[in-house]
Amino acid sequence: MGNIEGFLLGVLQGLTEFLPVSSSGHLVIFQDFFGVRQPGITFEVMVHFGTLLSVIWVFGADLLRVLTRAVKGRQERHFALMLLLGIIPTGLMGYLFSDVFKRFYESTVTTGFMLLITGGIIYTLCCLEPGKKGESTMGARDALFISVAQGLAIIPGISRSGSTITAAIWRGLDRETAVKFSFLVSVPVIFGATLLELKDMSAAGFVGLTPAVFWGTVAAFLAGVIAINFFIHLLKTGRFHYFAYYCWFAGSVTIILKVAGF
Repeated sequence: MGNIEGFLLGVLQGLTEFLPVSSSGHLVIFQDFFGVRQPGITFEVMVHFGTLLSVIWVFGADLLRVLTRAVKGRQERHFALMLLLGIIPTGLMGYLFSDVFKRFYESTVTTGFMLLITGGIIYTLCCLEPGKKGESTMGARDALFISVAQGLAIIPGISRSGSTITAAIWRGLDRETAVKFSFLVSVPVIFGATLLELKDMSAAGFVGLTPAVFWGTVAAFLAGVIAINFFIHLLKTGRFHYFAYYCWFAGSVTIILKVAGF
């Protein structure tokens, strides 16, 4: 893998990880139609690390505030507890139903249908007004509901960011809190996935940080920062539903091509 290829793959990972288009869904589709294969465990670990740094870069101040003031501040303590609750269903779903989720990766047609569902989920935001629940007023049911939505996003084609943001708005959270919760609760999820990949990397053998791996990591970080800020901008300006059209288009084309025998 050359430096340019590594950089481009990093950009793809960074963009699809945070934009509501499903990074895992795109991976399944690209592997099927274009013969793209993951370039190795080391590369996969490092680009995930790059996307993790993206979230920390954009929301680092909020994360630090919650962690440092959770003991003294009532609002921060409540929000930290909600984040902890938001991890539990996702983790349990990933552990208990891992074999079920893996089967979804075997069907590109199913991934196409899941993209159609993602489009429908995102489009519902056109009919909803953000609520008034903030960090101190969101409840345990809100956190658990969002976490279940995040767990379902393990299925390729279901967007994690799209599902959690929409679920948060459904539960009456205001836009700012919905965005913060969605991305902050992704930190332990991405971190956990990275740790699991590190175990696989150790078993497969560490190939070292080649220039391609380095540039892929940098690209994933930069693309992730851009994607998160673009995501927030569209949500604030009421144009978030544009991603629904893309998901419907990508899902429809995928299904049509597979049915046609490609």
